[in-house]
Amino acid sequence: MCDKLVFDLSQEVEGSPNVFVRKDWVNILDNQNQNYSNSQSIIDTSQLSNSNKYMSYRESYLAMPLLMTMALPTTGIGITMTATTGNVSAAAPLIMADVNTNATSGDHIMGLKNWFGTMIHSMTLDYNGSTIAQQTPFINMWNSFKLMTSLSYQDILSQGAQIGFYPDDSSSFQFFPALTGTAVNGGVGAVGTDSLLQGTCNNSNLLAPSPVALRNNSFNSGLGNIGFLERQRNINFNNNAFLCGNDTSVASGAVTATYGSLIASATTTAGSNNTMTALYKSYIFNKIDAGLSLAASAAAGTLPVLTFSTAPVLQIAVTAIIKLKHVHSFFNMCPLLKGVFMKITLNLNNTSTTVVCNASTPVAGNAVPSNMHVSSVSNALGGTNPLMIASPAGTTTAGFNGSYSLFPTNFTTTAGGAELKATYLFNISVGARCLDQALTSVAGVAEGPLSKSVYLYIPAYTFNPPFEQAILSSPVKQINYTDVYQYQITNIGTDAQINQLITNGIANIKSILILPFFSSTSSAGTNVTSAKSGVESNTNTGFRTGYPVFQSPFDSAGSGTTSPLAHITNFNVQISGQNAIYNLQKFNFESFNNQLYGQNAVNGGLTDGLTSGLVGRQEFDMNYCYYYVNVERMLPVEMGVPKSVQVIGQNKSSKAMDYFVFVEYGVKISIDILTGARV
Repeated sequence: MCDKLVFDLSQEVEGSPNVFVRKDWVNILDNQNQNYSNSQSIIDTSQLSNSNKYMSYRESYLAMPLLMTMALPTTGIGITMTATTGNVSAAAPLIMADVNTNATSGDHIMGLKNWFGTMIHSMTLDYNGSTIAQQTPFINMWNSFKLMTSLSYQDILSQGAQIGFYPDDSSSFQFFPALTGTAVNGGVGAVGTDSLLQGTCNNSNLLAPSPVALRNNSFNSGLGNIGFLERQRNINFNNNAFLCGNDTSVASGAVTATYGSLIASATTTAGSNNTMTALYKSYIFNKIDAGLSLAASAAAGTLPVLTFSTAPVLQIAVTAIIKLKHVHSFFNMCPLLKGVFMKITLNLNNTSTTVVCNASTPVAGNAVPSNMHVSSVSNALGGTNPLMIASPAGTTTAGFNGSYSLFPTNFTTTAGGAELKATYLFNISVGARCLDQALTSVAGVAEGPLSKSVYLYIPAYTFNPPFEQAILSSPVKQINYTDVYQYQITNIGTDAQINQLITNGIANIKSILILPFFSSTSSAGTNVTSAKSGVESNTNTGFRTGYPVFQSPFDSAGSGTTSPLAHITNFNVQISGQNAIYNLQKFNFESFNNQLYGQNAVNGGLTDGLTSGLVGRQEFDMNYCYYYVNVERMLPVEMGVPKSVQVIGQNKSSKAMDYFVFVEYGVKISIDILTGARV
């Protein structure tokens, strides 16, 4: 084989002629005038339609500015005294400016779920005034599945940082049941029966080994999600970090060089016009310490008052690149077009999350993390929460500490115990403005220093005339692409049967995807309130009552992962009453090998050494429970016939489940590439 290649190369005497004489990248603004308070971005290509150049929508991408903000919007923190005598005698700042001290650095408090496209809840596409891509809610779930089954590890290396993509570790998740703790506080490590976190959690960014006994039987549970950590590293660059890493000489001041010493005008003042702002690099641009004062000599058994002289603030500005071919199939199948008017409407997952952090202390001791829980999530569209908030578990001397610095520290009691509660507000917004009014009222919260609007970048080609004549010899091109229909099956109990009609009729069906999540419906599980922390949570999800698991900032669900170990047996899909799978699928290896493996991959996974896809058998077994069936094999005469879809199976999770069903179907349109007209 290699000898033939050597011979063929030896016959080459000159390169191929240039097909194009010019390629220009052009960019256009969306129509929002920097205002994304309605959670929408609308882009039209009217500026491009009069151009005499050919546009390549397959290569185009969105440059979407994101602003991540964390602050403590209240003016005081409640202290719960658990003894009839004693008082709090001292308090220290909560957070967080020293980037080189793990216990007080806030750099790794928050990050994003997998892929920047999780910000897009749904999309519609109009072509010359007619809709050719329907609005499908939760389209980010479908697109995350497509990326997980089509990208390779080399793609992660070459484009992962740019598109915010790095898969979550499938075995690092933990599960904390509903909070049921009592009001008793016994000091260090004694947190009643309240859990440290809520529900499914895959938010640890501490990758250090653990001394926990029998750890080998726990896979990587709680030891760190490398995907989360790598995604944080892509956005949380900090000028002030020492270049010498963990060199102990830093402590004595012998080495003081920082990354900022290599960057012109590298200050981190909010809104400063420094080099990273000029380059639109994602980075931490605003960090403010909390200044606290304590009411003097609080009487025994009363509630001393902590107030802020300065509220803690952390803000990260992100330039998110989202390729249009990853958002919808039409763009991936689109030929070069001239004179086209398209209107893209994006519905956005702007989200606010309120998190309460509790810290406990023994007599005359330092505070230790007690529990961290969500009290509310606000997403106008009810979609996925793109934010992930790191676990507080960790060490103060090595590795990353996640949200350890959110917990009040160094307060002591002269007698009895005390518990301090701090309520933080987290927000992610498209654009340069934080869209949560409770946060914008906090002193020190600033606008993002990067772009204020969403841009569409698209390459414009100028043909070499002979090649243009060749392509225009048959100017009418047919575009074959796929669209998606979404349906939800809710509250299927343990061992209960699934038998659900998804749709009465869709033509040219290509595939069926089922994503399982722990059910958050009111009739799934029971709702309990912890007397210790006052948290209301659900026994089925372990998460806040009334909120779906994909809105948890601790859970990676909704951006690639499903709920863990959420498997189905006796599974089949019926198309117009006919089984798509010859025999009922009972076993995991059947679901993986016979249906999922090789889908969307190079060569369908048939060629060893040349394939793609990031979901292996362990990923499928643990936290990527994709139930997928390809049903596109049919006679051409059948493609235009609408057919019903029915899903059957049995839930083998111990939890009641909701199943998100995505039906992919084929669509085709014909376009004159010279004029852009639809024919």
